[in-house]
Amino acid sequence: MTAPEVILVHGLYHQPQHMQPLRAALEERGAIVHVPRLHRGSLAADTGAVQQVVDACRNEPILVAHSYGGAAAAGMQGAASFVFMAAFAPKVGESCAQLGGVDAPVNAFVRPHPEGGTFIPAEAAAELFYADCDPQAAQRAVGLLVPQASGHGRGVVEAAPWEHAVSHYLVCADDRAMSPALQLRMAMRCSSHEVLSASHSPYISRPQQVATSVLGSAAAR
Repeated sequence: MTAPEVILVHGLYHQPQHMQPLRAALEERGAIVHVPRLHRGSLAADTGAVQQVVDACRNEPILVAHSYGGAAAAGMQGAASFVFMAAFAPKVGESCAQLGGVDAPVNAFVRPHPEGGTFIPAEAAAELFYADCDPQAAQRAVGLLVPQASGHGRGVVEAAPWEHAVSHYLVCADDRAMSPALQLRMAMRCSSHEVLSASHSPYISRPQQVATSVLGSAAAR
């Protein structure tokens, strides 16, 4: 049997190292995992970076997108299936900022960074992103956060091949950064969905459960 290839697409303020618990859980199950780095300056640039990884895969990969990463993953050509994990699942012409709205929970914690862009203060980040994670894992994750250049969330999706592919949504019912109600609306756009008793980062708090869902979505094709 050919090993499945999986591409993990992280969200704003995060980087590939955040995805390590889920990457390890997938690799334990025989998957080949790629985790491109975003924050390339715009949604279009981030989408292009992910597409390069898709194009380099030997097999059609499973795209697993978290938060803003859903917008970058939405435009992928050549993916086998899509898994949205507390993520935006935009249609053509939509942006994360538009879908999240001015009342998005995370907005209250965004601060201007002295060197430009924005950041999430460390004292708020643990509860905002990692409320159900092991304290040591949460501390590590907070330490990995990076400032975010402005404009990514306002980028408009220009193509959405995911709408015509198998897609699965993981709704995080205890999320404090992205509205669970919005997630459920996004989930209704997908082929299937499930609800997790998790905060914003189940790839850290529940990597084995998420890995099962990811590889199960491939089996359902």
